[in-house]
Amino acid sequence: MEYITQPQQIEAESFAIIGGILAREFPDHRFADPLQEKIIKRAIHTTADFDWLEILHFSADGCEQIRQALRQGCQIFTDTNMALSGINKTRLAQLGCRIHCFVADPQVAALAKAQGITRSMAAVDLAMQQPGPRLFVFGNAPTALFRLLEICQGAPELTCPVVGVPVGFVGAAESKAALMASPLPHIAAKGRKGGSNVAAAIINAILYDLESQ
Repeated sequence: MEYITQPQQIEAESFAIIGGILAREFPDHRFADPLQEKIIKRAIHTTADFDWLEILHFSADGCEQIRQALRQGCQIFTDTNMALSGINKTRLAQLGCRIHCFVADPQVAALAKAQGITRSMAAVDLAMQQPGPRLFVFGNAPTALFRLLEICQGAPELTCPVVGVPVGFVGAAESKAALMASPLPHIAAKGRKGGSNVAAAIINAILYDLESQ
């Protein structure tokens, strides 16, 4: 059998196919700006799902605030190790960023048990204690997103950018709707769809755009 074996060629061919499908099946679609186009196309590339043309929501300052946090060498906090694993570490290191997933941290486990909350919520509590600029990337845990919204509502000075794309049936759509109605700078997904792979893809698209500049 003959098939493509080079990762760069596979990716290039994938984006060429995506471009062809967009031109053929969605000829009237217009992207708001080049960065949003890159983000949406990478979400499509990651999922093979063209619904991302319609379900990704960008707050007015979402992309710029995320870009600024990355340029500042922020700490990134994810709700899953899958999201952490999928984000390009080489690009992060070049910007001086660090990335964490506290869900399995013993301190988080103890806090969650003591308070009767999810580990994802306790992980947000621990993340908010860390110094410096913060960026949250949620692809799985609605309770983590709800917790962040609660904290920032009570302490607006702690407001930080967030990629909020939890997937699922219980609280996922509701948490993202709450994010979209909040003042937090964000990129969010409408409805039930999302996932750690999409969360990572969104950050990677922004990282690659920063590198190209």
